[in-house]
Amino acid sequence: MPQQGGQRVAFVKSVGLEEASSSVLNLKVLSSVFSYADCKADKSLPIKSTVMSVPPDLHQQYLQACQNLSQPENPFIARVLQEADKSDNMKWTKGITLKIAGNNHLVPVQRVTDEDLQVLAFVLRSSIFVTGLDLRYNVLTDVGAKHMATFLQRNETLVYLRMTGNKIGNQGGMYFASMLQINSTLEKLDLGDCDLGTQCLIAIATALTQNKSVKAINLNRPLLYSQEEETTVHVASMLKNNSSLVELHLCKHEIKSFGVERLCEALYENCSLRYLDLSCNRITRDDVKFLGELLKRNQTLEILDLNSNRIEDDGAVYLSEALALYNRTFQVLSVVSNNISGKGLVALSQAMKTNMELSYIYIWGNKFDDATCMAFSELIQTGRLKPACTDVEPYEVDGYVYLAELSHGLKKHYYWTPSCGEVTNKAANASLAVGAVLEYL
Repeated sequence: MPQQGGQRVAFVKSVGLEEASSSVLNLKVLSSVFSYADCKADKSLPIKSTVMSVPPDLHQQYLQACQNLSQPENPFIARVLQEADKSDNMKWTKGITLKIAGNNHLVPVQRVTDEDLQVLAFVLRSSIFVTGLDLRYNVLTDVGAKHMATFLQRNETLVYLRMTGNKIGNQGGMYFASMLQINSTLEKLDLGDCDLGTQCLIAIATALTQNKSVKAINLNRPLLYSQEEETTVHVASMLKNNSSLVELHLCKHEIKSFGVERLCEALYENCSLRYLDLSCNRITRDDVKFLGELLKRNQTLEILDLNSNRIEDDGAVYLSEALALYNRTFQVLSVVSNNISGKGLVALSQAMKTNMELSYIYIWGNKFDDATCMAFSELIQTGRLKPACTDVEPYEVDGYVYLAELSHGLKKHYYWTPSCGEVTNKAANASLAVGAVLEYL
């Protein structure tokens, strides 16, 4: 039996990036040290939580917990909990999401610290009514990640967690990797923009090989210092074995030809993934051959986000051929800002005429010529392409047709909430309309 929690921290620090593959083999040992030692060290967090069967007074419990743990009250957390207590969902036990986003400009915000999160986790351990937690853009570090991962190892009600923008780093990511080997309830996990490193990405991919509960995960914008695409290789290996993951975000992973080929090979065998986000990578026209072949053979994938790559006309033609002649299940394509000109864009418009399942397409940021403007204007005017399902709108000046930009997209408000409040127009966040599991990510 492990004797102290410090062993785990020492283990994480002692493992270099070059030892990432071997380190993940020790995740089960790491998890047992983590769970038992932390419970022993923190008397306020019992190994088995008592779950309440009636709606708790979260605000009052929070104030009491602050007093018991000698921590100052965070007024932002207190206000959110007060509002949660008044929620109808609490009465009907449907479950609620606590939105404690540090970048909320609609109300006064005191960003959540590691100490604040420790108190909040203490409160939530006895609540079965909180099923979602949005902690994006606070000031949480690896210490806060440890508090949350410890909480999730014993929690059986939280299905959604968003940590976007908290700089938990590689060590914080390792805590979540070990948690994923134990937790069997969490369905949606967002670790985007958290400064994850190579080691923890490999560990998370390894954990997801066995995890059967996570349906959506966001691993956007890690800090990678190698050009060998090791993390993409491990993610691809995971996709060969995982049969539960529906949504995967790999934005800003420096994915190039080798990584795209590995991912496509893995997805030939995968029958669950419906949403693949490869935006802001280094995918070129030649790499799209692999994606085109994937769309010919895979009948599960429904959404592909290639925003801000460089597929150009040839890449667009490869995609259009696959969609026009072979695939009849794919629904959404985003090729925003991909240096595509008239040839490629017209080819995509022609694919929409033969493929009735392809319902959403986003093309802004490319090179529009007269043929492109006429082609998409025709699609919209004939009703083949609904105005809410694209990011362009035709208008006419002196007999010439042009395309204007619309504020539509897959997830326009992923990072921010407009000053007017939550957006109810689904056209700005179209991914939500395609699958229920996409509701939060």
